[in-house]
Amino acid sequence: MSTIATSATSPVLSSLQSAGATKVDANTTAAQQDRFLTLLVTQMKNQDPLNPMDNAQITSQLAQLSTVNGIDKLNTTLTALQGNYQSSQSLQAASLIGHGVLLPGSEIALSQGKGVFGIDLTQAADNVKVTVRDASGKAIHTIDLGSREIGTFPLEWDGKTDTGATAADGTYKFDVQATRGEVTASATALTFGQINSVSTNAHGVKVNVANVGAVDIAQVRQFL
Repeated sequence: MSTIATSATSPVLSSLQSAGATKVDANTTAAQQDRFLTLLVTQMKNQDPLNPMDNAQITSQLAQLSTVNGIDKLNTTLTALQGNYQSSQSLQAASLIGHGVLLPGSEIALSQGKGVFGIDLTQAADNVKVTVRDASGKAIHTIDLGSREIGTFPLEWDGKTDTGATAADGTYKFDVQATRGEVTASATALTFGQINSVSTNAHGVKVNVANVGAVDIAQVRQFL
């Protein structure tokens, strides 16, 4: 039968008692270790001499405690790495302030006869058309782009309508139709904006785009 000494002269018990007696902050991992060791020492002191704890039980419990402690240290390290990564991202993103970007959206801001926008194709298309619409949804101009390969394409509208008139400055909507043979091809409308500032929060780095708002930097399809 496996037995465990319970006298104060036992090296194992002396170590556990010493650890259990240490006072630590109740909100730390060390505090959890302290409570665990205190319970273990108490359990050993009050065990049945005829049915003592098995050595393997103690070893298993100490291994579990060591694993929890290791995971806590790993989480602390990962948190620190995440903070450093976000700081690095913020510094890099700050250099983008003042740059134009294309990101998912269906608006064109026409100003002084110039409106910048874009399209994103995830597959080649035989025929791509862009339809510009006014505030009421009426189509006022159609741009035939012909065939296009996969990619992101910045485009510009000069403000001219299909009747030859010049559209007034303002915000317009547009949609994209792309086909490959008789099948509709995947196409995303992209709106244009300028990065005014950069912000960081628990969810990562965001760029604040004029007339759009704060967006994840991963949403940006192209920098101009």
